[in-house]
Amino acid sequence: MAGQRHTALRLAASLLLLTAAAGGAARAAPSERTAGPGGAGAPAGGFGALIPAPVSAEPGGAPYRITPGTAIRVEDSPEVRAIGVYLAELLRPSTGYRLPVTGGGGGGDEDGAAGASRGGGDEDGAGGVRLRLADGPWGEEGYRLTSGPSGVTLTAARPAGLFRGVQTLRQLLPPEAEAGRVRPGPWQVPGGVVEDRPRYAYRGVHLDVARHFFTVEQVKRFIDRIALYKVNTLHLHLTDDQGWRLAIDSWPQLTAVGGATEVGGTPGGYYTKDQYREIVAHAASRYLEVVPEIDLPGHTNAALTSYAELNCDGVAPPAYTGIKVGFSSLCVGKEVTYDFVEDVIREVAELTPGRYLHIGGDEAHSTPHEDYVAFMARVQPLVAEYGKTVIGWHQLTAAEPAPGALAQYWGYDETEEEERARVAEAARAGTGIILSPADRAYLDMKYTAGTPLGLDWAGPVEVRRSYDWDPATYLASSGVPEDAVRGVEAPLWTETLSTPRELEFMAFPRLPGIAELGWSPADAHDWEAYRVRLAAQAPRWDVMGLEYYRSPEVPWPSGDVGEPERPGESGEPGEPAGVAASG
Repeated sequence: MAGQRHTALRLAASLLLLTAAAGGAARAAPSERTAGPGGAGAPAGGFGALIPAPVSAEPGGAPYRITPGTAIRVEDSPEVRAIGVYLAELLRPSTGYRLPVTGGGGGGDEDGAAGASRGGGDEDGAGGVRLRLADGPWGEEGYRLTSGPSGVTLTAARPAGLFRGVQTLRQLLPPEAEAGRVRPGPWQVPGGVVEDRPRYAYRGVHLDVARHFFTVEQVKRFIDRIALYKVNTLHLHLTDDQGWRLAIDSWPQLTAVGGATEVGGTPGGYYTKDQYREIVAHAASRYLEVVPEIDLPGHTNAALTSYAELNCDGVAPPAYTGIKVGFSSLCVGKEVTYDFVEDVIREVAELTPGRYLHIGGDEAHSTPHEDYVAFMARVQPLVAEYGKTVIGWHQLTAAEPAPGALAQYWGYDETEEEERARVAEAARAGTGIILSPADRAYLDMKYTAGTPLGLDWAGPVEVRRSYDWDPATYLASSGVPEDAVRGVEAPLWTETLSTPRELEFMAFPRLPGIAELGWSPADAHDWEAYRVRLAAQAPRWDVMGLEYYRSPEVPWPSGDVGEPERPGESGEPGEPAGVAASG
């Protein structure tokens, strides 16, 4: 049945492609934006344009129309009410409607579909949008959405499922629903039923705030962008050679000295503990779990320059603002190193309600192998002592991963088979694998040789290459069993990125594809259908003011595009700003 439903979705996507092709004769200049959802060649929305693709989507019946009389009806639950308020706050600016959040969300979840079959409905919107919890086959994050003339009902077993369903509802509404000012509408949700749940439990996005620092508000903006595509983890890379970004009370020089710099020599910054809590709380309100990363024992120059005693020779190196890797290391033989590490892990764990603490472990080229193994043998138990589960980059498998640990694989085509074999051996022994292959999932890789942002050591990585792989089988030839794969994560490193618009330009449109690989069933994976659904996202991004790369591999609504110039803060393409990075 699932295969039949996905065949229907692919047929719907093919129809969208024909629509796009029919209207795509008028070609826009490379720097132009789409004309909007009504522009020439704009693919239609609806069930056939959803990203990530749901388990099943069955359109049918008349739509529901949000009107001035529409209310958002919720159960008597603080979490469900908060999701209702979130939905209302999203839609009030564009609709201009009050959209009160009221009780009465516990009614039957077939109301919308029943209304569709009756052909009736209420013109004043009295059926409303209903959010309810109920026992069902949806797990932690799945949901059912039913829509018909009498209303829209979202049903889930857990609040996280309701929140994911709200993201589907957003995509079913016209793109103008994302506007920050009143638009004319109409605000119709197509009739039908969506049944949905994720393929993998771990679906992450990584943000490097160490190479370039991003403020609390900028990180919150990024969280809001990625939440639309049902990711559930935000991995924050908080420390590196160029900067230490989180206040540690027991070692205050980490931020006073180590937090003052960033790539290029411009001033850095750091988060106070309250600011970090604000980020964690905002992520939680979008049902994202924050995974903090303290990269050890390499990538530690910011710590070494802050405290001379962490160096084997007792001499603090100068601050580093280039982009080389692999030259720094904590002094594994000094006992003060473990005092330092324990204090940091304790304070970070106390601040972080999530399950995981990422200890890095990659590119420790200046740490002898024996020292690396000894270091990890002492540090991993500290993570468990303070109530967290270890995540490390896949080089952790060169030591012995702790019980329950996850290894994040970032290798690529040139990764040696010996290294992959170590990952496979650890996976067969019970270590879970998060897949972030650099030549597929790294969002900082250039799209093409001419991309003015990003790096290219594993690239370039165009949109199709980023999407067209299967996490279940990616490392199968190296011996990683399918059931060892816990999910996927899209890392965004910031050596060349310093503004929110630049983050968006590199993340979009590749991030939605990685999110789909983590969420959607394997039989939904089809590049030709996906690229049409991806094109249908563009009008929404335009309304949101989201910067994105208009890949020639995607049939965007307003014609062919070339490589845009480096995006400016205004959102218009501008001249490359040029990062003064050494190295």
